[in-house]
Amino acid sequence: MSDLKKWKILKSKMVLDHHWCKVRQDEIELPNGKIIDDYFVSIKPDVAMVLPITSSREIIFVRQYRHAVGEFFLELPAGSFDPIKESDEVAAMREFTEETGYIAQKLKKIGILYDKPSKDTNRIHLFLADNVRKAKEQQLDITEEIEIVLIPVESILEKIIQGEISVAGTVAALFLGLKFFTS
Repeated sequence: MSDLKKWKILKSKMVLDHHWCKVRQDEIELPNGKIIDDYFVSIKPDVAMVLPITSSREIIFVRQYRHAVGEFFLELPAGSFDPIKESDEVAAMREFTEETGYIAQKLKKIGILYDKPSKDTNRIHLFLADNVRKAKEQQLDITEEIEIVLIPVESILEKIIQGEISVAGTVAALFLGLKFFTS
């Protein structure tokens, strides 16, 4: 049994409440009795992510610009959702089809990850989709400009090692999915 103790929230207030960004300021008491009055927490929606594999053993990635760091990244298709309005599986299927134009007959949940639990509240719901196929055109949001990139399963590890695939959630999903596409 662990002797670790949770932090105690003494006060909490929303300091930024915008559609795109919500930030809460907590006053907390640490287990050692010290008080921190300015601990900021980013309130983020959950994310549904799909690890899609074609019948020819290629993984479908999206390449897109990420403004916070000013670079393009290869990522697995994903998007945020409100768990009160739709399930993680419905959100995963919707985001996957909108971003790629591909469809999956079914999804298999392979895990839930926490993105950055020291400061962010969101979780990443990971799904595997095999034998996906192209069905229609992409239906992108106004902020999305996405290139579809298919990469053979056998090339994935090398691309991670070389830094071509470097987004944490995508890398974690690929390793979680390893047992499904290496057998």
